Amino acid sequence: MKASRLIPIAIIVASLLPIASPVAAAEKTYEYGPDSLPHEGVPQGKVSQRSWVSKIFPGTTRDYWVYVPAQYDGSKPACVMVFQDGGGYVSTNGQWRAPIVFDNLIHKGEMPVTIGLFINPGVVPPRGPNAQPRFNRSFEYDGLGDRYARFLIEEMLPEVEKTHRISADPNDRALCGSSSGAIAAWTAAWERPDAFRRVYSTIGTFVGLRGGNIYPVLIRKTEPKPIRVFLQDGSADLNIYGGSWWVANQDMLSALEFAGYDVNHEWGDGGHNGKHGGPILPDVLRWLWRDYPKPIAKPVNNRQPVMEVLLPGEDWKEVAAGFKFTEGPAANARGEVFFTDIPNSRIHKIALDGKVTLFAENTQKANGLMFGPDGRLYACQGGSKRVVAYDESAKETVLAEGIEGNDLSVSHGGNIYVTEPSEKKVWLLRPSGEKQVVDTGISRPNGVRLSPDQSLLLVADTAGQFVYSFQVNEDGSLAFKQPYHHLHLVDGKTESGADGMTVDTLGRLYVATQAGVQFCDQAGRVNGIIPKPQSAWLSNVAFGGAGFDELFVTCGDKVYKRKTKAKGALSYQSPIKPPAPRL
Repeated sequence: MKASRLIPIAIIVASLLPIASPVAAAEKTYEYGPDSLPHEGVPQGKVSQRSWVSKIFPGTTRDYWVYVPAQYDGSKPACVMVFQDGGGYVSTNGQWRAPIVFDNLIHKGEMPVTIGLFINPGVVPPRGPNAQPRFNRSFEYDGLGDRYARFLIEEMLPEVEKTHRISADPNDRALCGSSSGAIAAWTAAWERPDAFRRVYSTIGTFVGLRGGNIYPVLIRKTEPKPIRVFLQDGSADLNIYGGSWWVANQDMLSALEFAGYDVNHEWGDGGHNGKHGGPILPDVLRWLWRDYPKPIAKPVNNRQPVMEVLLPGEDWKEVAAGFKFTEGPAANARGEVFFTDIPNSRIHKIALDGKVTLFAENTQKANGLMFGPDGRLYACQGGSKRVVAYDESAKETVLAEGIEGNDLSVSHGGNIYVTEPSEKKVWLLRPSGEKQVVDTGISRPNGVRLSPDQSLLLVADTAGQFVYSFQVNEDGSLAFKQPYHHLHLVDGKTESGADGMTVDTLGRLYVATQAGVQFCDQAGRVNGIIPKPQSAWLSNVAFGGAGFDELFVTCGDKVYKRKTKAKGALSYQSPIKPPAPRL
């Protein structure tokens, strides 16, 4: 096979690697096995070199290479494996020798017919000879979030698909990278397991360069994803300002094992290089593709706190669709769930058999909903700045005016708490009709719920990182305000997007956020994160169903639900004292 030439960008990439710490003199030499060497009689794939100008990373140019195995005939879609820092992997005499390894393993049937996509990081060319280019490697690779995954899915793979058929099945797609390229590979799979499910990470940069050090925590808290991953590192890896690569990779392994992932690893004594990761590439690929085409399943385990709520085998199920923007899910005493379609000024009802019907229209853009102890459905009408109540026939009664309410919570005693984000206010509406501002100053007060024992009022701050906790006084006023529940932020965001909330009988608080449904224990700590059912604004969450053990969410234009082990607590019913939390 003829090796592709390495263009100057490969030299630039090498210069951008973190400064290496001294490597131990006794570093083991890892020999290449026969699968990393060319052999007579093994069909050789072809490599073509191309270039690309990205829109997702504006102004960047990059080289990339496409390896097509000899066995590919176009009769059916091929698997695909994407290599970050591709120029180093595509060489046939470097540390990785990926095309040779592909030739040998595909020939022996130890991995499927797989197209290799080898991509270099982007560079914004300099404006002139006296200026440096803008090197995009750390931005593209070390950053969290879905930007790099979108670059692969929306730009690079479609470009390859113009000439070759690539499978859309995520089980047929793998990723590989070294150092920052390794965390890029993991992040792409983590963000989009619907597109990638096999990852090889070598000397991965899971440290504090651009937030990668948070991954072990997120893995432990987040509902497991169907990803298979192999980790490699050496004890003499980097130990610099961002952290210890060696320690960080062991933390990743510990977290992945804790969460039940299909994970394997090989540790050595080497430094920040490919001297170990390259020679073991054939064995790693055999492991990653073992049992193919059997799909990679979502891990099932009982160690994660998130699995104290979720049921194995249960996932989000679409309940209702075709709306403009859904909000305000609220359950009545029978477990029927009502929700709003704000732009269309309608309230809909989900019966216990799943049938969706129209309950009320011309609702003045009703937003938050909550049932009261009198069986009526209370609503915030943003369009008319009123708080109203609907009886079973949808007859409307005005309770208060002059409040541009967003969400509300109703106590067993009939007190109504209403958030007004535009004015940074929390209101109390007493059964007598008196209205009173009981808090000001939260940046954007949104979701509001009472604790199961109704002694605390919890208020989400969409523009911040916390849910505020107040103690409820006998007269309904509030005391002892604290930014109490600490939420995780999506990378690149300065606000949690905390919106609607609900509670269960054990005192856990469920918060709809940009990161998904985050649920906290009574001490204010996030114990679990349930990913959103679709890429849209997650506006609210509520328990419903006959047993109040189904978690409903309003997300974009749809409503979803999933069966859980938890049971919702309804504030308009008698208070429930939850068990004491572990502190």
